Amino acid sequence: MAKRNNEHISIQDALKEFVETNKLQKGLNKVNVAEAWAKLMGNGVNNYTTAVNLERETLHVQLSSSVLREELSYGKEKIITMLNEELGKEIIKKLILR
Repeated sequence: MAKRNNEHISIQDALKEFVETNKLQKGLNKVNVAEAWAKLMGNGVNNYTTAVNLERETLHVQLSSSVLREELSYGKEKIITMLNEELGKEIIKKLILR
């Protein structure tokens, strides 16, 4: 049974402690990256995006349009920078468009 803590802490600190204790940060990063991709890329790109997966520090994005994939490949570094800024930390080091 978990220990009960009698001191008062903020909900933010309690949630942060819960995430660290249960090792949930990787899963949260995957969800946050997918949401950041959808937000930053907009409807035009999202209509052709079929999958967004984060594995280690590599973001794999599957696109249904080869033309769009080619266009986005020219700005990979900028996309990585924008996504990391949106997430508030450097999670993504490499972007693979398939």
